[in-house]
Amino acid sequence: MKITRHSSNLVQLTRYPALFPMSCYLVQDDDGLTLVDSTTSSPADDVALIAKQVGKELRRIVLTHAHGDHVGGVAGVRTRFPGVEVSISERDARILAGDKTLLQGEPQTEVKGYFVKVAWKPDRLLRPGDRVGSLEAVASPGHTPGHVAFIDVRDRSLIAGDAFQTRGGIAVSGVLRPLFPFPAMATWNKEAALASAVALQALQPSLLAVGHGNALRDPAAAMDGAIETARRAFS
Repeated sequence: MKITRHSSNLVQLTRYPALFPMSCYLVQDDDGLTLVDSTTSSPADDVALIAKQVGKELRRIVLTHAHGDHVGGVAGVRTRFPGVEVSISERDARILAGDKTLLQGEPQTEVKGYFVKVAWKPDRLLRPGDRVGSLEAVASPGHTPGHVAFIDVRDRSLIAGDAFQTRGGIAVSGVLRPLFPFPAMATWNKEAALASAVALQALQPSLLAVGHGNALRDPAAAMDGAIETARRAFS
């Protein structure tokens, strides 16, 4: 995996960076490390290497949503790091368990994307505002019904999952980028995705880290442009 250090607290690990980039992130806290997402297969070896370098243990895994390219590596990490706590949003936990039934009041559009059957269950179900170490869960439905992003309250770094992509050009989830169309093809509801993008931009993040593509520092202008493009595309 390609390893990119964005700060002393944030490291990006990217599988297949030249072909089909899928990123997960290690966040360093005083009490240990938190892994955000896990790609399709276990990043445990790289996580162990970084953990040794910084002298901290992996304590937690948090998941932005239930798609297989974000949750597929969890089993391998749990095998390597027994006892690690795994968290996902309360809403996407249902999807993770195989239940794609839409709830009353949700847009009745098809839940799309790549899913895998998992033998494990999350230890903690997250709601907006919950804290996992230095990360605060932020509701960002649209790509999936229970998608969440995580903002580091220390420096305003935003790990946005698939609410945005930067591969093929920055885009809100649901906006088709021909050079990398897959996040758009897997988006549940475009209108919800646009509303979530606006809410995430309002957080004024210092860094935008995404599931697919390079992280952007000082991303306000780029996020604004992506939101305007989405408004035109979805109108």
